[in-house]
Amino acid sequence: MNQQKMNDLEKAIKRSYRNIAGIVVMHNGKMLYESYFNECAAASNIHVYSVTKSIISILIGIAIDKGKIKSIHQNVLDFFPDYAAKTSEKTIQHIELKDLLTMTAPYKYLSAPYIKYFTSDDWITFTLNLLGGKGQIGKFRYAPLIGPDLLSGIILKTTGQSVFDFAAENLFLPLDIRVEKNIFFHSKEEQLAFNKSKNISGWVVDGTGLNAGGWGLSLSPADMAKIGQLYLDKGMWKGKQIVSAKWIEESTKEHSRWEKHNLAYGYLWWIIDEREHAYAAMGDGGNVIYVNEKKKVVVSIASLFKQNAKDRIELIKKYIEPALEDSV
Repeated sequence: MNQQKMNDLEKAIKRSYRNIAGIVVMHNGKMLYESYFNECAAASNIHVYSVTKSIISILIGIAIDKGKIKSIHQNVLDFFPDYAAKTSEKTIQHIELKDLLTMTAPYKYLSAPYIKYFTSDDWITFTLNLLGGKGQIGKFRYAPLIGPDLLSGIILKTTGQSVFDFAAENLFLPLDIRVEKNIFFHSKEEQLAFNKSKNISGWVVDGTGLNAGGWGLSLSPADMAKIGQLYLDKGMWKGKQIVSAKWIEESTKEHSRWEKHNLAYGYLWWIIDEREHAYAAMGDGGNVIYVNEKKKVVVSIASLFKQNAKDRIELIKKYIEPALEDSV
């Protein structure tokens, strides 16, 4: 890598991206750069927020590969037969699994009721009660927290395993990713401590033991890079197909678009550049798994939480990719 540009990168981090915990850069399957900040180290585990959604997307793909889920066009309510929707609720009866993956399911709220969500013991029932309404199916509506938990529930219902156990067996263990335990918060203070922590390895659960679908997973930057490399290699890891190339192709192309911000969306992955087939898992505070298939680049950035964190894709485009191009 171009050393001067990497020096410029680290200066930019110290100047404008000061909440970054760690960065890993892979090119052609080789680690070219690894650096840590804010008293973090290779073993640090950071809450990656909405990067969790993209992990859920992988798990849905694996469940489909295994025949546990028949189709992304199955109705959501088919997975929750014990839930009694009101007969007057017509919209919810037509929402498909694909609508959850593409953020095109409507919800019955104007402002997300996060306090009620966090204090609820059962996130699936809470979300089902808000699913549907008068909104239009197929229109993009980003649901940061309230919604993705249904995907966790679908994994549980179809595989007979918790998301944690299914992920451990089919994704984390094969990639040698360490996620130690389920995490349940007994207080608001415990949740805030988790958000700030650098050394808690786990995945958040609700009162029923359901793993959060849209947040709540902690990973190291190196673990995040493994996920990116898995996708760059079309689902292959050390000679084993972890998730099908077909699922990766489908989940990383545009299926919906957030018109307000002109952002393309796949199946819980953001589409950055269709020409270069670049896409990313992105989480609040500046957590990113970035993959550029044309350039054979994977960049993972773990960040401590900060509101309105500066755009990490801009950082990658301005400093990291040019440094790789100059080294070729």
